Amino acid sequence: MTFAVTTAIGFSAIGLSGTTAQAAPSMVASPDGYAPGTIVVKTNERKLYLVLGEGRALRYPVGVGKAGKQWAGTTRIDGKYRQPAWAPPAEVKRDNPSIPDVIPGGSPSNPMGVAAMTLAGGEYAIHGTNRPNSVGGYVSYGCVRMYNQDISDLFDRVEVGTQVVVTTR
Repeated sequence: MTFAVTTAIGFSAIGLSGTTAQAAPSMVASPDGYAPGTIVVKTNERKLYLVLGEGRALRYPVGVGKAGKQWAGTTRIDGKYRQPAWAPPAEVKRDNPSIPDVIPGGSPSNPMGVAAMTLAGGEYAIHGTNRPNSVGGYVSYGCVRMYNQDISDLFDRVEVGTQVVVTTR
């Protein structure tokens, strides 16, 4: 993971959209086997669950890694950032050489959206988006992409250190 100034840099693709998404989490049955407070990303469903306990979870739609960019494992949130700047990782820059070296936080061309939570291990983040029409698809370089309203909601509910489990099922 690369950092610009003091904000998170994610591993995502760039794009623009003027669409304003109106999303909100749904209260659903919790995925089995996870402790309250755990974030579970089910890649094949393109859903993120925040386990609340007592058999309940909040479910959010997400965009996930495209073919060849998906991953699975357990990690933790290691940073939380509002209006993060973004510097494209080498792979993204190689695929899109015209992308600037750093896109400031708050810029409409910044693919991180309004907030980002970096994941331990240095490559990925759970973040907002400037392309709300991409949420629900296989679209990223491995990051978990959320509507800006939803990342803001999740951001306020979890802390640094929160366990994140990404599954392919």
